[in-house]
Amino acid sequence: MDKRYACEGTLVHEEAVRQVCALMLPEKVFADASTFFKVMGDGTRFRILFALDKHELCVCDLANLLNMSVSAVSHQLARLREGKLVTSRREGKNVFYTVADSHVHMMLQGCVEHALEEAGE
Repeated sequence: MDKRYACEGTLVHEEAVRQVCALMLPEKVFADASTFFKVMGDGTRFRILFALDKHELCVCDLANLLNMSVSAVSHQLARLREGKLVTSRREGKNVFYTVADSHVHMMLQGCVEHALEEAGE
């Protein structure tokens, strides 16, 4: 183990631990939140979310934009729907998608800003 990243002793800062313990959330909340990152953690799904955050699009629009098959995009949209990251509405024969809510928008924005900052953009 790299000692730069570990405590050298076994002292527990009990007051700090007690304060944080009182603020911990139920395990289900952590599980649901981590599912968000698992679903969003795929590059293709992230690209789809980024596009849908800019404008409501149908599967054919996304397939054309991302140079993918309609089937491949549909598969990724199913995962995004399961993760509750996108919503859809039907208009005639078309189904249009958009990001589910402002929380998804804020997470996308934060991730992109962080990546741009790290890249020196």
